[in-house]
Amino acid sequence: MDVRTGVLGCGLRVGIADHAHQPGAGSRIVAVCDPDPERAAAAAQRYDGDVRCTSTLDELLATGLDAVFVVSPDHLHEEHAIRCLEAGVAVYLEKPLAISTAGCDRVLAAAQRTGSKLYVGHNMRHMPVIRTMRDLITSGAIGEVKSIWCRHFVGHGGDFYFKDWHADRSRSTGLLLQKGAHDIDVLHWLADGYTRRVNAMGALTVYGDITDRNAQETYKTGHDWAEYERNWPPLSQTGLNPVVDVEDLNLVNLQLDNGVLASYQQCHYTPDYWRNYTVIGTEGRLENFGDGEGAVVKVWNRRHRGYAPEADRVVEVERASGGHGGADPRIVAEFLEFVSAGVPTVTSPIAAREAVATGCAATESLRNGGAPVEVAAPEAALLDYFENSSRS
Repeated sequence: MDVRTGVLGCGLRVGIADHAHQPGAGSRIVAVCDPDPERAAAAAQRYDGDVRCTSTLDELLATGLDAVFVVSPDHLHEEHAIRCLEAGVAVYLEKPLAISTAGCDRVLAAAQRTGSKLYVGHNMRHMPVIRTMRDLITSGAIGEVKSIWCRHFVGHGGDFYFKDWHADRSRSTGLLLQKGAHDIDVLHWLADGYTRRVNAMGALTVYGDITDRNAQETYKTGHDWAEYERNWPPLSQTGLNPVVDVEDLNLVNLQLDNGVLASYQQCHYTPDYWRNYTVIGTEGRLENFGDGEGAVVKVWNRRHRGYAPEADRVVEVERASGGHGGADPRIVAEFLEFVSAGVPTVTSPIAAREAVATGCAATESLRNGGAPVEVAAPEAALLDYFENSSRS
């Protein structure tokens, strides 16, 4: 019997649920929900069969769901996830888990209290480039990890994150959390530890100077940014969100619980869009060049005079079809197996919470002159529930 699945929120990320529509093969989309009836109708048309359009969460839950994709705006994640969990519906919750550490803990507590299944959509754990680096590290290719650096070049930042709710810290906390949650989770996963102390600096260095704003708050980004000749250079952007109070440049230092030191840099007005990770161990270092099609991971194990562009080992990254280098279909397949059979997952609600806690602490630091901030660990009861049971 197919898993009856719904979609809550029909914005930019609604496409993740496409991979769950497999009528007769284990799962199907039976209902969608969005307060905008046009968006709900457009989402329903993505799927064949009788798909019900709803405008409220109550209506959606009344359709008798087994599972739901919560892909609503970030500030609604906590409320929507808790209500679905309390209704006994398995939840795929798009990252970030919530926009505050306390909010994350409330969602985790609801999952523990109800026994409903919670899965957080950190799809980068399924990206081929990340899996390649993780496999090299766990195989001992560079010895014991001691430091990781990540540079995130967000070439489409002005189009995707400064023309809607992302630009308003009351709805996102900040892009160091909203966008950085992915990379922080990857840093933690590659280092096999969690951040316990951060200090950060950041500023609104470009987009705050743009006075052309969209007073109706109705801008939809779509994929207009793909027309690279448009909206460049960054100061030529128009129609920004009425509220722009998040940073467009962030620099973070992280100290993990296992002694690993890491750094994360994020800029939202670069001419290119990709992530570069450098991982340094006791027996070498590795680095990815590109993070999509054609990407490679280079490994250096011998000492060299100067830069050795050929490296000592070059590993080609797997090519896969589907969004985010094949990560989207893989993460949806894992979620559905988790729902139907309780299989262990690569993603982790605890890890998702730790990514948010780190992003929140780093944001607090940068907004307080870079003062170091401690990152509190989750309560022991939550750790026991999610990490020592088949539900995690």
